[in-house]
Amino acid sequence: MTNVTTRTTLRSDELSCPSCVPKIENALLALPGVTKAEVKFASGRIDVEHDPALSDVAALVKSIARTGYTARASAF
Repeated sequence: MTNVTTRTTLRSDELSCPSCVPKIENALLALPGVTKAEVKFASGRIDVEHDPALSDVAALVKSIARTGYTARASAF
């Protein structure tokens, strides 16, 4: 059995200060199957590498919502 990793790009227009970056990254990294999370404060871009069988896009968005921010899938 091999793990399949995909890259999902999300966007949040609510990032109000740089201190939200580690909060969101840590929340995403706590999810099963997430191997990388990178938040770009200036653009609102959130790149996540994850196993979609363990954490799908809805789980990523929900995890961000628990930190107090909203996010949505984005083609950027």
